[in-house]
Amino acid sequence: MEDGRGKTVQALDLATNYHDMGDGFPVVLLHGSGPGVSAWTNWKRVMPALADSFRVIAPDLAGFGYTERNPELHYDIKLWSKHLIAILDALGLEKVNLVGNSFGGSLSLAAAARFPERFNRIVLMGTPCDKFTMTPGLRAGWNYTPSRENMREAMQHFPFDPACITDELVEDRYQASLIPGAQEGLRKLLVKPNDEGETPLSGMPVAVVGNVVHPTLVLHGREDMVIPVEMGILLARSMPNAELHMFGRCGHWVQAERFDAFIRLAKAHFGAAA
Repeated sequence: MEDGRGKTVQALDLATNYHDMGDGFPVVLLHGSGPGVSAWTNWKRVMPALADSFRVIAPDLAGFGYTERNPELHYDIKLWSKHLIAILDALGLEKVNLVGNSFGGSLSLAAAARFPERFNRIVLMGTPCDKFTMTPGLRAGWNYTPSRENMREAMQHFPFDPACITDELVEDRYQASLIPGAQEGLRKLLVKPNDEGETPLSGMPVAVVGNVVHPTLVLHGREDMVIPVEMGILLARSMPNAELHMFGRCGHWVQAERFDAFIRLAKAHFGAAA
């Protein structure tokens, strides 16, 4: 599993790579986007920490990681929602808790709005909402071409404390970025940056977010340079059953920069002892 390969399940006619640990009520971890992202690179430290209380499932979503790629697919939030539901169906999971990181948070919201009966509680981290402009961190992700040096440079935008960018993390994400089709898939997700001026982007519309009634914990780093903290505040204001925790001296990687607090808050939200 050290390279990110886990188990395989057929979902939406794709051989879908996923990790599965622990027992108890299922918690599904949805990775973000960015160069070299996968379930493993996002969640390998988090999975065992949650698996003492829950069954933890972390899939590589369509177009990412070691999940089979189909060049005929049109990647959009509807496809990813269908893929997520197909994964749950294939694993026989009627209802789960969700943890969504960045893009995975957007997918959590879209899926919960469309298939509300399949989800119990949600944790969102660094999740976009409504309209904003492309940040340097997102631009760096789109512009990335595979090399260790370029990976380290692209990752400089993500944490508040650059000490989080370890050689191991750079290597993990660099190797994942070498998977055939990885960067092409990322560029289908992200809008191409404008050569000049700002590039407008859209997260989940407030009108959609406002209909997601699941108890939701919104986590956001105050110094997030990828998805501005104002997005987290807007989410918490728009969702009827949301609570917000803003972390000072923290960037986009709450699960890495505030690991202990993240595990404690997620477990409490999902109803387990920390």
